[in-house]
Amino acid sequence: MTDTTPPAADAGPDVTTPVPGFRADQLEGFRIGVTSDRRSQDLIDAFERRGATVVHAPTLRIAHAQHDEPLIDDTRDIIAARPDVLLATTSYGIRRWFEVADAAGLGDELLEALAETAILVRGPKARGAIRAAGLNDVGMSDRETTASLVDKVVADYPAGLRVAVQLHGYTDERQLERLRDVHQEVHTVAPYRWTDPDATDERVRRLVEAIVSGSLDAVTFTSAPSVVALFTAAEALGQEDAVVDAFRRDVLCAAVGPVTAAPLLAQDIEPIVPERFRMGALIRLLCEHLEQHAILRAETLHGPIAIRGAIVELPGSRVRLPPNSLALLRALVRANGAVLSRSALADALPAAADHHALEVQMSRLRQTLGVPGLINTIVKRGYRLDV
Repeated sequence: MTDTTPPAADAGPDVTTPVPGFRADQLEGFRIGVTSDRRSQDLIDAFERRGATVVHAPTLRIAHAQHDEPLIDDTRDIIAARPDVLLATTSYGIRRWFEVADAAGLGDELLEALAETAILVRGPKARGAIRAAGLNDVGMSDRETTASLVDKVVADYPAGLRVAVQLHGYTDERQLERLRDVHQEVHTVAPYRWTDPDATDERVRRLVEAIVSGSLDAVTFTSAPSVVALFTAAEALGQEDAVVDAFRRDVLCAAVGPVTAAPLLAQDIEPIVPERFRMGALIRLLCEHLEQHAILRAETLHGPIAIRGAIVELPGSRVRLPPNSLALLRALVRANGAVLSRSALADALPAAADHHALEVQMSRLRQTLGVPGLINTIVKRGYRLDV
């Protein structure tokens, strides 16, 4: 086998992420959309335990092959090739690959074929799966991306090798072509793939409607294809521009890492991204950001008020507002006592509204708040918060 001894392995990020601090009311009032399929329950449980309302709508689903024959055939090819280098990209993919190989009676042969292989991992979770299989890696990508993993192979290893790549749902043909341009053989194995949700699944449509209507405060993304899939679904519903506008203005996007963030940045949407690309870090960052930056406060002549997602805290009471009422109150609080015209307030509503519809919504808001005089009518000019 070709000598593939690499430089000293990267230490990689610390994998001992502490559990995010827990407080049962930390996210009370906030509404969060979760777009992931696998491990979505981890996110949902974490947010709900902190008081949030969660809307779950997987924009993509992990699909195993209906039959495992293609995966088994790819495994046999890799065993026969005895690759010089293996690129391991995901923990789930590595685990499923070895499980299918074991079930097909190929587990020992696969381990033997990879025993002398230089295994490079995309991140700590893939490293853990490789070690759990009884193998050892020799390095980790610098940025925990497939592109940086390929960068490492191209920079650190001689040309003309036999390279195997564990694909992870979305096949990045550009990275495969980079490998094919340099190396003798490039073998791939795809333990799973991503597919669109079932046509009868209405959750993505409802998620799009919730984003556009102002019924969500944040949406989480754990893969770049899931972002693209949401925009594609919104486009099919005629709502792509409205979704992009909502993400730019009022609905916070949280991405698990820079690769996931890229399709959002391409639309001039600024997501929050944790320094460490882990689910726990994403949960912690979103909790902290909502608590520190998403609560609107105002000191009024009737006492302090605070808007936490859909809940308004008033002196002596707390009320939950529907989207239209919430949009009006947010606009008034942000104006901090300045007069807002009827046209400006109508523009703040999730859907187009004439002046009569605005008057109806303003009346409902006042009744729900139950604080006489908190919202002043300025004759022939508009409305203001009584600060």
